[in-house]
Amino acid sequence: MRSFKWLLVIATVALQTSLAPAQTAAPRDALAMMQTFVSGLGVKCDYCHVGGMGRMAGGAQQAQAQPGQPPSHMEVARNMMAMVKDLNERILPAATGKDASANTRIQCVTCHRGVAIPGQLSDIMAKAAFKDGGEAAVAQYRDLRKLYYGRQAYDFGEETLITAASAMATNKPDDAAALLKLNLEFYPQSIRTYTQLAYTYTRKLDDDAAIATLEKALEISPDNSMVKGQLEQLKSYHRK
Repeated sequence: MRSFKWLLVIATVALQTSLAPAQTAAPRDALAMMQTFVSGLGVKCDYCHVGGMGRMAGGAQQAQAQPGQPPSHMEVARNMMAMVKDLNERILPAATGKDASANTRIQCVTCHRGVAIPGQLSDIMAKAAFKDGGEAAVAQYRDLRKLYYGRQAYDFGEETLITAASAMATNKPDDAAALLKLNLEFYPQSIRTYTQLAYTYTRKLDDDAAIATLEKALEISPDNSMVKGQLEQLKSYHRK
């Protein structure tokens, strides 16, 4: 059973192999950065990392495209991160005449807007039909509809407040906790909200509240191995 701390280490290693040295995330920022990728594309970790969070490092190594095959999601992600870095640090300042810090920074969500394929659905369907046939296009449409139906530019889905809270959990844990508690009003069964709230409490050195929060998550999802691992790890170093 892998602990939350171990997952954070794995996530950091994966990021360090993906980013240039100037972009490398500190461990405490790794999950927050990863969450911006997840919410920006409306996907889960295993979209790029083969095997999901539990095998993130190995998955990153397995994600190399074979000769003659299209690049893997992992390789595309690395290239896109390099592109975004170049846009923010070189092209935008040259175009606007402003220092990089004065420009609105481009992020994944700027173009993707919460979808993995940032294009018109009609174009996506046409390409799928031409390439793989009508049945494949129908299947893809059903998948996309299931994932993205009803979403607009402002996404009031479950992940939005989790993403915002994760970015401030270290420096402003009280504010982060307020956002997460608000999220639970609308998504009372959200395991991700509970786990992020528990992490936020640990930033306040309030291990009792963190443990109680994880125990609530287990009441909702008794067989959730990740929550069990986090709870076990937290209890092992519980600060009285």
